[in-house]
Amino acid sequence: MIKLHFLGANRQVTGSRYCLQIDDQRILVDCGMFQERPYLERNWQSCPMPAEQLDALLLTHVHIDHSGLIPRLVSEGFQGPIHCTRPSAELAEVLLRDSAHIQVEDAKFKKKRHEKEGRRGKYPETPLYGESDVERALPLFQGTPYGTPVELGEGVRAVFHDAGHILGSAMIEVVISRHGKETRIVFSGDIGQPNKPLIRDPSLFTRADYVVMETTYGDRDHPEHEDIEARLQNVITKTVAQGGNVVIPTFAVERAQDLVYYISRLVHARRIPELDVFLDSPMAVDVTEIFRNYQDCFDAETWQLIVSRESPLRFPRLRMVRSVADSKAIKQHKNPCIIMATSGMCTAGRIKHHLRANIERHESTILFVGYQAQGTLGRQIEEGAERVRIHGRQWNVRATIDRIDGFSGHADRAGLMNWLSHLQSPPQRVFLTHGDQAASLHFADLIRDELGWPVSVPEFGDVVELDAAGS
Repeated sequence: MIKLHFLGANRQVTGSRYCLQIDDQRILVDCGMFQERPYLERNWQSCPMPAEQLDALLLTHVHIDHSGLIPRLVSEGFQGPIHCTRPSAELAEVLLRDSAHIQVEDAKFKKKRHEKEGRRGKYPETPLYGESDVERALPLFQGTPYGTPVELGEGVRAVFHDAGHILGSAMIEVVISRHGKETRIVFSGDIGQPNKPLIRDPSLFTRADYVVMETTYGDRDHPEHEDIEARLQNVITKTVAQGGNVVIPTFAVERAQDLVYYISRLVHARRIPELDVFLDSPMAVDVTEIFRNYQDCFDAETWQLIVSRESPLRFPRLRMVRSVADSKAIKQHKNPCIIMATSGMCTAGRIKHHLRANIERHESTILFVGYQAQGTLGRQIEEGAERVRIHGRQWNVRATIDRIDGFSGHADRAGLMNWLSHLQSPPQRVFLTHGDQAASLHFADLIRDELGWPVSVPEFGDVVELDAAGS
């Protein structure tokens, strides 16, 4: 008996979590935090599969919407191994410690604000988890090289393949051997764009019996041949000429490093004015150092820049900001500057403080370079809200709002279809997840029309029994 439980990122983007049940064995794939406002209450609920009954966890990558509830799972009783790639194992420590810190600080801030306002919030004024929960989780991580099988039990193994999304990101192929036959289930994780800087292209598969794949951009394509450097140069030079700051909400893993990469190219080519560039995220600073430790994961172009001593992750006037005091001091900076800060969807972290300082300034630009999920502050700003709530107060949106789609770490509709089309024979079923409902349903229709393959878009909590015979 093989059952697949859909426990997150179903008809919405965040909270990726699936449980693969093989007879009496239960393997969780990802354990992500829900970040869209309508689904936040799920973070406070216990894992639908009792934590102490889970035998192992397979992690596609460390973005918080895939890994952010791991410490909470451990606090609920999970004690099994957490299998992931070696870069992910190292990155997880940075991201989960930072997430715990944000949980604690946000809880304190909310409690203080609610007491001042004489009200109670919708959710508990306590952190989802703390540093001690992270400490208990970290020893469970086991890093594995790409392509090396991980034995999960009799007749069950998993292999990590490069997903090309962020450093250490993986597509996970689970192979179940029963009665001389194999069933192959591929979990795509987040599928990256080919020909992106820094890391290698996504892996392709020729065979799978079942595919669980993301559809973040399942209903749209990225702009063709968007010149990222030219667009970034234009935004920076125009904002500097107005005397404003460029504020960029960024994800600490990959997007921050991509931004540093492109800004470094503009700096070295003297295509933008001299100005200070702040990477205001202790986590992003630590992640950037980890990137330098895994140069074997870089693509050929990036390696050439490294050996030519034109470092893609360092340049003059790049300021790596760790302390709270230095972060606050940025607000007193007299000259135009670039401020990159987490979180990428503006749901927490230092970016909220920089938005408060710049969102009502006509001279400044808020630049989005990553996907903004429905219900997040980033999505509200991106979609043109005239007023937004930040730290319990309404702010007028007067800054210029812009976005560059080419930075996206996700394949678009054409890229997703290209990835899926490399299968040489139809899978028994394709399950579409990790996408807003409209995007997933659109892509499901595309698969039916162009490939004629069986496809479904599961609801949260759906359980599907898979044919163990394989193909």
